[in-house]
Amino acid sequence: MRELFSIFLNILTPVFALVAVGYLLAPRLNLDVRTLSRFAYYILTPAFLFNVLSSAQIPAGLAVRMAIFIITVSAGGILIAWLAARLMGATPEMTAAHVLIAAFGNVGNFGLPIIQFKFGEAALAPASFYFLVLSIFGFVVGVTAATWGKGSPARAMRIAFTTPSVIAAAIAVLISGAGLSTPLFVQRGIGLLAGAMIPTMLVVLGAQLAGMGLPRLSRHVWLASLLRLVTGPLLAIVLAGLFSLPDLERGAGILQASMPAAVLAVLIAMEHKLLPDFVTTAVLVSTLASAATLTVVLALI
Repeated sequence: MRELFSIFLNILTPVFALVAVGYLLAPRLNLDVRTLSRFAYYILTPAFLFNVLSSAQIPAGLAVRMAIFIITVSAGGILIAWLAARLMGATPEMTAAHVLIAAFGNVGNFGLPIIQFKFGEAALAPASFYFLVLSIFGFVVGVTAATWGKGSPARAMRIAFTTPSVIAAAIAVLISGAGLSTPLFVQRGIGLLAGAMIPTMLVVLGAQLAGMGLPRLSRHVWLASLLRLVTGPLLAIVLAGLFSLPDLERGAGILQASMPAAVLAVLIAMEHKLLPDFVTTAVLVSTLASAATLTVVLALI
């Protein structure tokens, strides 16, 4: 019990504290959450990924194993969510919402700082790689689910592969693979932006949660939240050994698979009118409940 309390206090409390800052102060300061979100999405996140991946040394073989591992885990969670929703007699629309929630974990706002606090700076490279892979995969699956029958899968894939973060990551990987280095003034400018990403995203997350209002709980909300928080880490722990991942990459992957649902799922649900109230509530409930589940996962690994 003392170990669990220490983990919660030293690893999770700093993360939840910044979320609480956003939750409490955003309404009082009239912060423009959309502007902050777009700033983080278009500027800070690409800078962070470029800063980490341009100097990262992830062998190609290991990168392939990591990508297949985390996609397999995510796909397994999506399949379980789809089956569970169908077994509960969910409508096609509700089933699609379950898939959307299962596809999008909060691997940026939550995943990166928690992994950094757990394993140190060295873990940011594999954590960022998982973040990139899961973002692309989640976006394609999530938008496809939200627009099923509307002829939009190709559009979802096109958007996923042309987001600023993916473009920045591709450039960084090319630079790293070619053994090149960016000019010092560019490194320092990008480094300053990169350092602002995690605290900004956590405050933005709190501000977004504050705008969600009171949750409307239902059995589907509990099911979607439970599956999001439980199936990911269980599948990751079981499957990690099959991919012969080093300890750091294994731990980072398990933690990224354990994150609550991401606010981005709400944006997609709102954009495509896919039960936005239900998706919003599941994001809020899974985020709050993750304080307990992530403590357990952190203790196990």
